[in-house]
Amino acid sequence: MSKLALVGLYSALCLLVSCQSASVMENKTMVNDGSHTESDAVRVATFNVSMDASNYLPRGTAPDAHSAKRLREELERGDNPQIKAVASIIQSVRPDIILLNEFDYTDDYEQAVALFQEHYLTKPQQGKEAVHYPFVYSAPVNTGVLFPYDLNGDGTISAPVDTYGFGYYPGQYGMVLLSRYPIDKPSVRTFQTFKWRHMPGALQPLNPNGSTYYSQRAWNELRLSSKSHWDVPVQINGDTLHLLASHPTPPVFDGEEDRNGKRNHDEVRVWVDYISGDANYLYDDNGAYGGLSEGEKFVIVGDLNSSTVEGDGHKGAISALLESDRVTDPKPASHGGAEARANNPHSRYHTAGWGMRADYVLPSSNLRVLNAGVYWPAQNEPDASLVVNRAASSDHRLVWVDIEL
Repeated sequence: MSKLALVGLYSALCLLVSCQSASVMENKTMVNDGSHTESDAVRVATFNVSMDASNYLPRGTAPDAHSAKRLREELERGDNPQIKAVASIIQSVRPDIILLNEFDYTDDYEQAVALFQEHYLTKPQQGKEAVHYPFVYSAPVNTGVLFPYDLNGDGTISAPVDTYGFGYYPGQYGMVLLSRYPIDKPSVRTFQTFKWRHMPGALQPLNPNGSTYYSQRAWNELRLSSKSHWDVPVQINGDTLHLLASHPTPPVFDGEEDRNGKRNHDEVRVWVDYISGDANYLYDDNGAYGGLSEGEKFVIVGDLNSSTVEGDGHKGAISALLESDRVTDPKPASHGGAEARANNPHSRYHTAGWGMRADYVLPSSNLRVLNAGVYWPAQNEPDASLVVNRAASSDHRLVWVDIEL
């Protein structure tokens, strides 16, 4: 049976059961050299892999400036069970393009990714078939980068509290994009240094008495992205697909000023404006202004830490994104999510072990969606042990969508 026929059969089955089976994912063939499959379907995924240093330090140990090298050490050894489980999940789903959140960034990220591929992805994990991604992209993020002023007023400038984005060292909770298809790196746009105050109608944090939480000097310098926002063009069969990648801050761990909740809202809002023609104010790190042109094809990917129906965040931006006429929401689902919280009507759409839809793959409405799913096996299904907790692999689940350009 051809891959196209398999996709059609799988879509029919999904209509009957309202979720996706991990076993069908393994029928998708990865072509390691970047050549195209016989089907026009392109599988795009996002996965918060929890591969920052805090996952590899002894319990109770806070990362410090020297922890940036921990991930590379684990990748060089090639025997870390958590990373092997992450690789096994990727080998099961076999996406053509995947964004990894919380993969620590360093200046030599290409070497780190090469070690991840050499020692984990290209070695069969638990009977899975090896995978390889010939095209890779990453860039600096704001996490752990020291702010020039004392943000919390304790008299010192130190991580993680006095940083552009919460982190103990530069690059913590970074991002990396892996692709079977060529990445047009000269055309990538990044928005790491865009200042929060330059967003019209920015939700500036306020104290309960109405005064501004941040000093005027600090507010003038604060960047909006807690990590970064990327527009990464990928070339597929002569067509361009824009991968719009980000990882907004969790809307918690703050006070009555709601600084993280408001920041999360405005980080999500970036994509609402970027795809709708309302981004004339938005400048990238090279000084170019504006968003995507009408008619461009895109997929929004990442751990957005936001839900329209659950969680503590502001729901306006994520609601506007999902309701945009330029976006299709495939509503990926899973057996495992439904089982984990059987009394919760939203649980089959959850993408995080702690119980919320936080991770998204949102194609533009000019793309045909063939299929979608969340990798979360039920307890009686194979590989359920891979997702029991963060220590096993991650506290998030891989989310994937099949599209046709």
